[in-house]
Amino acid sequence: MGLVRQIHESVSKVLKRKTATRTQGPAHLADGARAEALAERHLVGHGLTMIARNLRSRWGEIDLIAADGEAIVFVEVRLRSDARYGGAAASISAAKQMRLVRTAGSFLVGAGCAYANRPCRFDVVLLDRLDAGHIEWIRGAFDAF
Repeated sequence: MGLVRQIHESVSKVLKRKTATRTQGPAHLADGARAEALAERHLVGHGLTMIARNLRSRWGEIDLIAADGEAIVFVEVRLRSDARYGGAAASISAAKQMRLVRTAGSFLVGAGCAYANRPCRFDVVLLDRLDAGHIEWIRGAFDAF
């Protein structure tokens, strides 16, 4: 019985390590969350009021939703530390814009129906590193098609 118990304990330790590693997630997701937190602080510091974070729909995700006066602002946050692939701004393709527009529409029809008659805007917050001094906020970065 002692050998079976040792094997069971060894296997349990290995499985616990794998579970702990898996729940931490990839480093780029943690960096993305930190970038979103920096963007949120920046926007709130400029007078916006947060409505929602990480809204998911079948079409995609919107990082931040805020109110800027009467306008509802859908915010995409992009962190790109390597400009070889065009930097943060270049990563927001027409397809990505369409997914954001569809997700925003889903929000306005569902949980955000109280905001449906307000003007909407799509902003982008770009970071080339995790530093509040390196935030570029583009208001009205694109329009709904």
